[in-house]
Amino acid sequence: MASIDEQILKVTKEVVVKFIEAGRVSPAGFNDTFKNVYNTVKEAVHGSDEAPEPED
Repeated sequence: MASIDEQILKVTKEVVVKFIEAGRVSPAGFNDTFKNVYNTVKEAVHGSDEAPEPED
């Protein structure tokens, strides 16, 4: 499991770095942005382990 968590952290870091480079994140908003991106990536990774819901 640690490997998955490390990969989630690496992806989060890359996304936040891109946001900083693009000027979309300021130092004041870094904490909230990092948490939001981390949680989104984590949900995407762990959500893919579940069976997809059937579409009507």
